Amino acid sequence: MSVTSTDAAMLTAAAPSLHRKISWTGAFWVASGVPALVLFSIGAIAATVGRPAWVVWTVSILFGFIQAFTYAEIAGLFPSKSGGASIYGAVAWARYNKFFAPVSVWCNWFAWSPVLAIGSGLTAGYVLDLLFPDPNAAIKTWQITLLNLGFLKDGLTLRINATFFLGAFAMLVTFLIQHGGILKSARATMILAVAALVPLMLVSIVPLLTGDVPAAHFSPLVPLGGTGEDGKPLDGAWNTAGWTLMAGGLFIAAWSTYAFETSVCYTREFMDPQRDTFKAILYSGLLCIAAFVLIPLGFQANLGLDGMLAPDIYSGMGVAAAMSKFLGGGVLIEKIFVVMMILALMLSIMTAMAGSSRTLYQASVDGWLPRYLSHCNDHGAPTRAMGTDLVFNLFLLLLSDYVFLLAISNVGYIIFNFLNLNAGWIHRLDRPHWPRPWKASNLLLGLGAVLGFVNMFIMGMGAGIWGQGTLMAGLVFSALILPVFWYRHYVQDQGQFPAAMLEDMHLGPDEAGVQTRAGVLPWVAVAGGIAACLLGHTLGA
Repeated sequence: MSVTSTDAAMLTAAAPSLHRKISWTGAFWVASGVPALVLFSIGAIAATVGRPAWVVWTVSILFGFIQAFTYAEIAGLFPSKSGGASIYGAVAWARYNKFFAPVSVWCNWFAWSPVLAIGSGLTAGYVLDLLFPDPNAAIKTWQITLLNLGFLKDGLTLRINATFFLGAFAMLVTFLIQHGGILKSARATMILAVAALVPLMLVSIVPLLTGDVPAAHFSPLVPLGGTGEDGKPLDGAWNTAGWTLMAGGLFIAAWSTYAFETSVCYTREFMDPQRDTFKAILYSGLLCIAAFVLIPLGFQANLGLDGMLAPDIYSGMGVAAAMSKFLGGGVLIEKIFVVMMILALMLSIMTAMAGSSRTLYQASVDGWLPRYLSHCNDHGAPTRAMGTDLVFNLFLLLLSDYVFLLAISNVGYIIFNFLNLNAGWIHRLDRPHWPRPWKASNLLLGLGAVLGFVNMFIMGMGAGIWGQGTLMAGLVFSALILPVFWYRHYVQDQGQFPAAMLEDMHLGPDEAGVQTRAGVLPWVAVAGGIAACLLGHTLGA
């Protein structure tokens, strides 16, 4: 007995699916965990580029804001889809090569998913510091090394310790909250944002409000040039080495500053997607501009270069103590900030699980990823995708170096951004008459496409700053989706996409005549992206 596309659509409709329960404000609150990501790498970027760190953050968030207009347009094309920009961009590439689309979706997911491991690891560290102030406490020093990964980066291991168990508990709490659906998640993130993120943002800019901004903390505006015999940082120069450091900073900052695109992950759950989609990404972007410009400026104004290079700022574990000093606080104030940091980190974990799980869910529904992921509970929560996120990040939580993990995942994030920024103009060519609730100007769409190539160049030039094997490890991980997609598409689905995907994305035979309206241009774009990455890598070597 055959199943028609209409029958398939009816069967899909009968199964539990995502619920339309939030407006743009709900997505805004769910995405409000993105500004907290600045706390993950504020020390790492300062330790890489030195005094121009605030410039890196400012330039990066402006890049991200320009790119967001492309994502807002393509999200509006698919009001019945969840999962974010990679899902909406995947269909643009599907007509030219089936394998580009799952690579984009996969790269977006594995860039977002490690936020769970990194955020829960930092949360665990703060909880341990709060309960056991002594740095030599036995619970903080014991660990069992499971595997030496020094071939990827010196000192990298898989280990199990107290951080792992507390981090796993934090992820499980997040899973249980989000089990109740998107409305419950939005309310939880709103509470966390108001209780923790807003106060942290305000306190971090105290030096800017009081005018306590020593000129020596910002000048001379040159990259780091290493350290002297006394261990003090030396000024570098704007030569190839200096620009390579800047590229490394822009590369790692993109993981945080571009991330507010997660606000369009919930299009399928908006009550009015045509109006809510653009508002969600616009206001999330404005919030992130404020956070990613002012917070690094405030930290640098107060701490100076020497303070920003402190090991506990690099690791993220000294951020609460630093913010306490902004107010001249003592032990009690510091503990209050530790609690706020824990809440802010939980906010980022909530944001990451909500967005990344919906990417897995929709990718499964559309035929890119394994079928088992296309399941929702009665509350409209994609529980199997959330569970997959949880298990994957329990493994990542075993890693001893979270900055290296961040850098590897960001290779995939840059690839995703490149493919999706180019998806904007491909959609314009292939679907010129589709309704667009919001349409970017040609200038913004063009700038977004150009930034896709700029990002690839930056990745090629700067990824190696974070470890010799960073770029290669990220590329290898990006390619892991290919056998998974091959099995799903050619073995399980016999070379056909699910009927719902064909109908919703108009890939059926009725549009066969316009399948290649962009001609060879998508292939030229891919070749250009590879060339930009290779050029950057050559210059930065």
